[in-house]
Amino acid sequence: MQSRHHMWDHIRSLCAEGMTVLVATNYMDEADRLCDRLTIVDHGRSVASGTPASLKADLGVPSLDEVFLRHTGPALREESF
Repeated sequence: MQSRHHMWDHIRSLCAEGMTVLVATNYMDEADRLCDRLTIVDHGRSVASGTPASLKADLGVPSLDEVFLRHTGPALREESF
């Protein structure tokens, strides 16, 4: 976990210098805390994009986990049968 914190510290410093950084993560709590904008991808297609706050507000949900499930959940449930 310590190396993960070091990685995010480095990414924050790059952003502070004006650099755009593209990060792929499955940790929605990290994306919520650390990303200015994000895109949720499902089966190679962009299904939602925006700021963490706008994505949550658009659906009226409290977390990005819920945003992710709302945009990808039906497909996941259909594939499990």
